[in-house]
Amino acid sequence: MRRRELITLLGGVAAWPLTARAQQPALPVIGFLSSESPALFANLLDAFRQGLGEVGYVDGQSVAIEYRWAEGQNNRLPALATDLVHRRVRVIAVPVTTPGALAAKAATTTIPIVILTAADPVALGIVDSLNRPGGNITGVTSLGEELVAKRLELMHELLPSAAIMALLVNPANTALTASTTKAARAAASALGLQLHILEASSEREFDTIFVALAQLRASALIIAVDSFFTGRRKQLAALASRHRVPAIYQSRDFAEAGGLMSYSANLRDALRLVGLYTGRILKGEKPADMPVQQATKVDLIINLKVAKTLGITVPNTLIGRADEIIE
Repeated sequence: MRRRELITLLGGVAAWPLTARAQQPALPVIGFLSSESPALFANLLDAFRQGLGEVGYVDGQSVAIEYRWAEGQNNRLPALATDLVHRRVRVIAVPVTTPGALAAKAATTTIPIVILTAADPVALGIVDSLNRPGGNITGVTSLGEELVAKRLELMHELLPSAAIMALLVNPANTALTASTTKAARAAASALGLQLHILEASSEREFDTIFVALAQLRASALIIAVDSFFTGRRKQLAALASRHRVPAIYQSRDFAEAGGLMSYSANLRDALRLVGLYTGRILKGEKPADMPVQQATKVDLIINLKVAKTLGITVPNTLIGRADEIIE
């Protein structure tokens, strides 16, 4: 064999692995749209990835994930959703945000979407029905309206002599606020309570809210589900402590941050279901045929240290039902 032919042959062999690697198909890409921040969502991402893993997908190995975070600013969600559509992701996962679900729905009618919402997705027009969603959207619901009523009941059990309570909502989250307020008013009426609806969509309004609680003689505060409040849970818990207001919150993060109580869907379980559904869609299933699931596991967390600071004795009936006691 001539020297020139040998060099050509060896050069071709050396180049072959690079060519083969270049021809390997790219990983499927999932778009992950959240109203939260990465720091607040870190523990829940593991649950999402667990769900993906149950159908054989591993982040960075068999699938890639493009993250978009609204950092508690719901007005950023439409642009972030549009960006994921332009990225041509295979599926968009939208966990724990009703505004995010609506933004994703408005952005695409073709890319599959998996949602997690505390609102009724049928009432909001996100899906046709829970059993047969139709279209390109399916996912998980987390007992939003039912839980706000239960939070009122729990606070009433904790403070049986209290006659006036307040509900804090974010008026910017119109879709969820309307249904939450309606459910809370019905629950308060059934319990014989007077309920005041207070609104806040910016941090500067928080101090005014707690001043209003004193003026209204409200004995307790229920904080509605909203990513804006979640991102400011430490501030809200500190204000409740400073003003000596017993409060029940939307998730365990609040109790861990110094809030009195939380009662919420188990979000880790719900995020696992979102990951599972996302993986199944990557496998070829159609969202139109995948029933919207309901996350039925709930957690009651009681912070006894905060109760002691507020001078509240927690009944044994509540302690016995708690999933976790913080002391």
